[in-house]
Amino acid sequence: VGGEQISSIGRGLCVLLGISLEDTQRELEHMVRKILNLRVFEDETGKHWSKSVMDKQYEVLCVSQFTLQCILKGNKPDYHMAMPTEQAESFYNNFLEQLRKAYKPELIKDGKFGAYMQVHIQNDGPVTIELESPAATVDPKQLTKLEKQQQRKEKTRTKVPSESSRERNAPRSKDDPSASSGAEGDVSSEREP
Repeated sequence: VGGEQISSIGRGLCVLLGISLEDTQRELEHMVRKILNLRVFEDETGKHWSKSVMDKQYEVLCVSQFTLQCILKGNKPDYHMAMPTEQAESFYNNFLEQLRKAYKPELIKDGKFGAYMQVHIQNDGPVTIELESPAATVDPKQLTKLEKQQQRKEKTRTKVPSESSRERNAPRSKDDPSASSGAEGDVSSEREP
């Protein structure tokens, strides 16, 4: 933070935590259990996927990352699903407190909430696993138009593209005046980290 190292760990887990508007104490408790019990390390015999961070007595570095709640609106990230800063900071601190209660407090480290941080992660493998709390039952009538569009996009990602969509998505040459890199759009947000 600001050119100064404020936290570091040795072997262990780096947790990038995105907090949603809908997250509650129930989701927090679920995530604490999952993170501490996730079997991603090898055992003494070299068997992979056998031991948790607690089994190995490794460290956990937590970084608050509201950008994980991004929904793309065209080429521009939209963060309206992220919990507002004031609420999120309290939630994040509660998350750290629960981790420390459930494990060894001295092995739980964190960054600086809301700060612009340079995070250096050295993946062993690399292994990156996305964890999500159990989805609450959502009434489809309560979803915004943008959320419904995002759900449709996610459902169609697994489908094989048709011949016509392959043609539409084919890369365009530099000579094509309608070609765009997508880099012209504004990627800023009204909300700063």
